[in-house]
Amino acid sequence: MNTKVNLAGIEMKNPVTVASGTFGYGREFSNFFDLSKLGGIITKGTSLKARAGNKPSRVCETASGMLNSIGLQNPGVEYFAQNDLPYLRKFDTAIIVNACGSSIDEYVDLCKILNTLDIDGVELNLSCPNVKAGCMAFGNTYDGVKQVTKEVRKVLDKPLIVKLTPNVTDIASIAKAVEDGGADGVSLINTLLAMKIDIEKRRPVLANNTGGLSGPAIKPVAVRMVYQVAQAVNIPILGLGGIVNGEDAIEFMLAGATAISIGAGNFMDPYVSINTIKGIEDYMKRHNIENINDIVGTVQMN
Repeated sequence: MNTKVNLAGIEMKNPVTVASGTFGYGREFSNFFDLSKLGGIITKGTSLKARAGNKPSRVCETASGMLNSIGLQNPGVEYFAQNDLPYLRKFDTAIIVNACGSSIDEYVDLCKILNTLDIDGVELNLSCPNVKAGCMAFGNTYDGVKQVTKEVRKVLDKPLIVKLTPNVTDIASIAKAVEDGGADGVSLINTLLAMKIDIEKRRPVLANNTGGLSGPAIKPVAVRMVYQVAQAVNIPILGLGGIVNGEDAIEFMLAGATAISIGAGNFMDPYVSINTIKGIEDYMKRHNIENINDIVGTVQMN
């Protein structure tokens, strides 16, 4: 069986990656399994300068999911390059850096630096709902997405994937902006903007009032959006949103995703990505599939 995929010019041994912000920089999870077994690792969101993130509380559990309002806390690209990247490079897997910014110039300056690093690609974060500037501010219109993508493309020679928010009216048109801006791939979906209220205190549970909903609760929405985008663009799709096993992964690939990413599932089970790889292989055996790429986008609509 062939489980190798090419995601936007990034060669991976299998289609399973771990989503930004749910896997840190891999150190904690390396105590559970060999990170080289993964198709790829997408790093925690990395910015030009260090970010403190939002004030607590920043995480809470919901039915079949979780809310987070971390606010892209990270030590900055310089620290990442000196301390985290050398560690990640010990493993035989693709390293994709999730890049975030508060202005177009910041995205561009960050990607100039990333272009010099030993990484396999960049996931441009235009979709985080938990920051007051940047990210989703650019990511909810065709013109905004195209402009940021186009400017970053000018300075980035490495494979460029743009991560989109589901908090828009027409996800297909936003994805088309990614393609028109010159990106190599599109990643979707990020979290759904949501709220949880403490009924005793009569106040939102999160200090930021709202946060991003992730986990199995959002999977049907994500699958629908991946299918819609697959009909609208010719660049490969990285699908994510509530994936916790091989069956979920196959569902995304049938909808049109070339590869998938596991996010909130990592908090529930540190072995979820490894079990998902095995689940994909089991599905291939049951259905006599020799090449995993043969199933991408093959869902037969009613």
